[in-house]
Amino acid sequence: MNDQLARAFELFDRANAQDPNSIIVDGEQRPKELVFAERLTEAVMDLDPDASEALQLASRCQHIRRWEVPRDTQPMGRTGYLKWRKGLQKFHAETSAAILREVGYPEEVIERVQSLNQKKNLKTDADCQTLEDALCLVFLEHQFDDLIADTEEEKMIRIVQKTWAKMSPRGHEAAQELDYSPEAAELLTKALA
Repeated sequence: MNDQLARAFELFDRANAQDPNSIIVDGEQRPKELVFAERLTEAVMDLDPDASEALQLASRCQHIRRWEVPRDTQPMGRTGYLKWRKGLQKFHAETSAAILREVGYPEEVIERVQSLNQKKNLKTDADCQTLEDALCLVFLEHQFDDLIADTEEEKMIRIVQKTWAKMSPRGHEAAQELDYSPEAAELLTKALA
């Protein structure tokens, strides 16, 4: 990792370490978005050990300071959800760009990171697809069981089917290698039948 990339990671991590929400990882309470960023970067590097610098940066800042734009800032329902997501993407893009400028990245790199974070050209951009696969893998490996516990089965089946449709064959292969709980494995089987 070069010095500029390391400094960007340090600043992204410092920003995400301020998350007031925490999760327990290996018996230690840690900031939720910091853990998510680390996991996403790890998933990207597992999928593509030669990931471009822009892809590595995008993986580390995908949800930067996400807690500052809570879901309840928009009405419930599909329209409100989509409006929230669009506003969140803009917030993440602006927040990450400010850090990347501080570190000294040129505008073309900043624009590339923002394009990846906003999932532009998902099915035609290999880096964007790798990021999407990694996002789906982090969900399946670390968030799936909690969502199963709080969501009715029919809705979970739709969520799994939508998640699976976003992934590439490489992502599917990686997902099939994950170690699932019995409940998650059963739900996956039903959703993908």
